[in-house]
Amino acid sequence: METRQGRSGSTRAALVQAARALFAERGFAAVGTEEIVARAGVTRGALYHHFRDKTDLFRAVLEEVERDLSEKIATAALSDPDPWRALGAGCSMFLDACREPEIQQIALLDAPSVLGWEEWREIDARYGLGLIKLGIQNAIDAGALPPQPVDPLAHVLLGALDEAALLVARADDPAKTRAEVGATLDRLLAALSAPSRARSA
Repeated sequence: METRQGRSGSTRAALVQAARALFAERGFAAVGTEEIVARAGVTRGALYHHFRDKTDLFRAVLEEVERDLSEKIATAALSDPDPWRALGAGCSMFLDACREPEIQQIALLDAPSVLGWEEWREIDARYGLGLIKLGIQNAIDAGALPPQPVDPLAHVLLGALDEAALLVARADDPAKTRAEVGATLDRLLAALSAPSRARSA
């Protein structure tokens, strides 16, 4: 028999799953709470038992989207035995993900306006910054980057990726913009590694 705690967790998960699909399809503003609870198969009371309002539910959806994306990137990119390739692959995967409707609509278009710029950046950093720090540290340990403080470089790289992602998400021609920002990022990473390559030459 399912416990009360188990039922509560299942209800919350159903609400997040339903809202995630609807927000990805049409955006936060175009989705009402009535539609969310209908798709989740729960009551409005259940929604407000778990979340203060639609914005609070959106916050939970964003957290789940960011967590899933960071796990996907970590599994695929950081499995590369070459730390420098892994760092570049992780950045490239992130930019590719920005063209996925769910990531584009929820994490890039809606999140800054629904939650505000500061909270959006805080959530984004919570999931992405750790991966970038790990990638940079691994590259330094392998000699692919010159020794340097990891935190400042990680914040700068995260900022560059976020701006690139927003550029792709809002572009009239996302494919062309993705290619352009990808080439720019490749040049940036190449410049960062140049001192190490010069020393090893």
